[in-house]
Amino acid sequence: MNLQFFPSRQLALYMAKLFLTRSLAVLVALVLILMTLDLLGESGKILAVEGNGDAELWRYVALRIPLLISRFLPFSVLLGALIAFVGLNQNSEVVAMKAAGISAHQILAPLVVTSLGIAAILFAFNETVVVKSARAVTAWSDNEYRPIPPESGILSNVWLLQGDDLIRAGHVAGSGARFHAERIEIYDRTGGILHRVIEADRGVPRPDSGDWLLTDVRIYDAEMNVVRRVPQMPGLAGVTPGQMTLAKVNPSELDYWTLKTRIRQLEEAGRSADEARAGLAHKISGPLSTLLMPLLAAVAAFGLARSGQVLLRAALGMALGFAYFVADNFSLAMGNAGAYSPLIAAWAPFFLFLLIGETVLVRSEE
Repeated sequence: MNLQFFPSRQLALYMAKLFLTRSLAVLVALVLILMTLDLLGESGKILAVEGNGDAELWRYVALRIPLLISRFLPFSVLLGALIAFVGLNQNSEVVAMKAAGISAHQILAPLVVTSLGIAAILFAFNETVVVKSARAVTAWSDNEYRPIPPESGILSNVWLLQGDDLIRAGHVAGSGARFHAERIEIYDRTGGILHRVIEADRGVPRPDSGDWLLTDVRIYDAEMNVVRRVPQMPGLAGVTPGQMTLAKVNPSELDYWTLKTRIRQLEEAGRSADEARAGLAHKISGPLSTLLMPLLAAVAAFGLARSGQVLLRAALGMALGFAYFVADNFSLAMGNAGAYSPLIAAWAPFFLFLLIGETVLVRSEE
């Protein structure tokens, strides 16, 4: 038996090319279909805003496509591996490779190495493109597709509890002297009883006085049932910019190193960081899920094509792959709820299905 990792360079390149082309074709088809359906659902909301037109529709497409690629690339790798394996099986190419002394693990080796490269590309893509698109499209949709300032580090729909008062900011952006919040709503309460609702178009922190300067203010007095407007007024006493930025920590909208910084800030503020830690670990385990797909799909590669079970084997491989994604989402949700530790939430499905895939492969072939 040939014990080399790649028994044949030509065969390894052939398998990798077959796998990559099928996966890319599936990814393009999935993204086109899902983007079309998504745009049909959102185009009415976008065009309902005065001044929006074709340019805004194309902007929405440009922001959403990276998110779809990131989410469905592992699915595409699974389906691409299944298509490649079914073709190899039906053409008896797997039988020829095994007759040449190549083991099942050696047949899978080129696909696993290719998947590792895909995982590295996906991680870099997530960190450089996807997080920016996620921030922009979330802020835009939360603003009902009205124009928003083109600023970096923007957070949308931020909620904060200060004593009995509830505070909401439509979006928070900027840093240092340029830090500000827009579309601020303050629900002034005492013992759960609402006294006033203060709405301001913009708020800027004033470090010297320890409060914020609110501009274009509308005040509703719940006791007098009257509304009055003032050009500006002080408010949000004791609320710091750090509280605003830490009020909403979404791992999908922050890159790896920024999220690590936010986790440290949350812990220093005495707040729970389990959800953020689970998201941080999943930034690694998520892209690495592409490594599992060839292993889970390998059940379609082995077994005689004339046995009539190729379709059944392909369905089993697809079921294993989709079961992984269900388990991964469930585990991450349990981690966000605090039921699982962050590391278990992010990594348990990966290692569980790695063992399942390896067990199925060994029992059926090795």
